[in-house]
Amino acid sequence: MAARPSLRTLLLGAALALSAASALAEGPGRAAIATPHPEATAAAREILQQGGNAFDAAIAVSAALAVVEPYGSGLGGGGFFLLRQPGDPVAYQFIDARERAPGKATWDMYLKDGKVQPGISINGPLAAAIPGLPAALADLAAHYGKLPLRSSLAPAIRLANQGFAVDRVYRDRAQMRLSALRDDAESARLFLKDGEVPALGAQIRQPELAVTLQRLADSGRDGFYKGPTAQALVDGVQAAGGLWTLDDLADYHTAHRQPLRYALADQRELISAPPPSAGGVALAQSLAMLQRLPWQSAEPVQRSHYVLEVLRRAYRDRGLLGDPDHVSNPIPQLLDRNYLVGLANSIDVHQATPSSSLPPSPAWREGDHTTHFALIDADGNAVAATLSVNLPFGAAFTTPGTGVVLNNEMDDFAADPHGSNSYGLAGSQANAVAAGKRPLSSMTPSFIESPQQFTAFGTPGGSRIPSMVLLSMMEYLNGQPVATWPAVPRYHHQYLPDVVEHEPGTFTDAQKRDLQARGYTLKDLGRSYGNQQVLFWNKAARTLEAASDPRGLGVSEVLETR
Repeated sequence: MAARPSLRTLLLGAALALSAASALAEGPGRAAIATPHPEATAAAREILQQGGNAFDAAIAVSAALAVVEPYGSGLGGGGFFLLRQPGDPVAYQFIDARERAPGKATWDMYLKDGKVQPGISINGPLAAAIPGLPAALADLAAHYGKLPLRSSLAPAIRLANQGFAVDRVYRDRAQMRLSALRDDAESARLFLKDGEVPALGAQIRQPELAVTLQRLADSGRDGFYKGPTAQALVDGVQAAGGLWTLDDLADYHTAHRQPLRYALADQRELISAPPPSAGGVALAQSLAMLQRLPWQSAEPVQRSHYVLEVLRRAYRDRGLLGDPDHVSNPIPQLLDRNYLVGLANSIDVHQATPSSSLPPSPAWREGDHTTHFALIDADGNAVAATLSVNLPFGAAFTTPGTGVVLNNEMDDFAADPHGSNSYGLAGSQANAVAAGKRPLSSMTPSFIESPQQFTAFGTPGGSRIPSMVLLSMMEYLNGQPVATWPAVPRYHHQYLPDVVEHEPGTFTDAQKRDLQARGYTLKDLGRSYGNQQVLFWNKAARTLEAASDPRGLGVSEVLETR
């Protein structure tokens, strides 16, 4: 008969177990930053070294990006912030700072003689919804940060006054929107040089934006949504034919929502964006279907086949979603495990499923030039945030005297809710234009957490965001090094059109022939896309890593702050 362990042995074992559990519950002891621009990373570092937490640093990054990436985000836009707060249990929050349609918006405002007029939902103030980012920054400071808002905004104010150097990404985005920027005198004055894209290294200074940021720093949300800034915004919008009123700005509020959470295998949990993002649902559905398929042991083309088929099915359901304050989202049904098992079982192991054989869903447009960053501090507070003004330089309209480039997020609504396209009606109605409504989005800041590990993911890229995040998550789930997560070659399927979009070099010629033989139509986009920023905290090994997408200019780093 085996000897029973002594009381001392039992107590020692219990103490060791408690110590191990405590070690996993503690923060990483260091901070990690991954942003798409060196100046934004420097702003985060400055705030963390001043004693700020991840939420203070998120304010600094968001504001710095508003200065140096006017093409991707800014005070005239909005975004989503996914937050992690350490504790037992860990708490997750989601700040929905998506823009809202102005009070005078109507379902038919972009129709003329029954036909969609896309130009007016893209360029000029009629394309702009009420911005949400300034309110989110004030919320973060008031409810989550350690430092006053003025401290966290100081790096961005300094950047706006002193200027920043034009880089290759700025030149590329400005060239894409050159005609629209030229059409607006204030945008041309600020962001062009004699009507042309500035040369590399040219300095862009924005003193008016510095004043706007300073008012936000001094007075919080009222410094933007009321007072002289609000008056200048409304005056500028109305003078150019827009619909904004002072009440629209005063009434804007962020929405604090419960993140979408979905249990994965191996004690992992997906924590992601809920509606008005469609991305979290698509990720949860895709990961759930992949768990029923042998993707990890599959050769490359077979793995791509599995990914394309789960994306096809997940994107089909996107049209059922909309702003939860205005429509009922059938998330329990879409994430029901029996439903997802059925979707996985409907995948032919060898052949593509024609999208025409599946029930229809509506089409949508969404700009793909957004921005994303991720942060974690020494205590384990973390932020993954995706911000946008929609198309590069938003509506290409800057309100005089403010330096604020307005978004064109109204273009993310279904411009024709009566479904003049061939893709169906129900989903279009869910995302139809309505006063005060937030348009549907694909922005998908996400975490995957388990007792042993924590990861953060996210990228710009419009409708391709969920597929990019999925591919990066698969790298993580397959045990690949962190640097490969944002670098993985990208391909995409969104149900309709029934086409596989991909970056140059994603597939070899032999792989292309194999995919085509399976029934896929391939489209080489001729360019790379996305700009992912990721974090990996291995709690068990007590290591912390960050990585930035090699396609962009981003800088990631791990630093001591204690």
